[in-house]
Amino acid sequence: MKQNSQLSDVLHVLLHMAESETPLTSETLALAMQTHPVVLRRLMGGLREAGFVGSARGHGGGWVLTCSLDQVTLRDVHEALGAPALVSLGFREDRPECLVAQAVNDALSGAVQAAEAALLQRLDGVTLATLSRDFHQRLLARGAHPHRPEEHLHDPH
Repeated sequence: MKQNSQLSDVLHVLLHMAESETPLTSETLALAMQTHPVVLRRLMGGLREAGFVGSARGHGGGWVLTCSLDQVTLRDVHEALGAPALVSLGFREDRPECLVAQAVNDALSGAVQAAEAALLQRLDGVTLATLSRDFHQRLLARGAHPHRPEEHLHDPH
């Protein structure tokens, strides 16, 4: 089963945007996500509605952050994406008549709900500013120039 990487992808894009002094096009951001610009624009819609990003068309246009990094948590971003399931666990039967299946589903469902609640609480304690600081610390540890982080955003090493 393919894992949903929307939250990770969007956080990646938001950090790219935070490091840019100019608007970034859908094509540029899609390249960072290794996806198609249409997919990127679809994901950015919820972020725009939440007031985290804005966009302008035409020459010099593109996506920009419209929020303060220290005011937006990872949970906020998750919710702007429509709050997709963070934990996915398949059940053998959706509406089981079998009492054994009912017991198994109840136990698994409870575990999934507890895991989701714990993850949401953790996401609520991390801001975009926290991620940005971590990125900058990693740049410094690598010996990169702290005032030109854009030079190292795509560096896989």
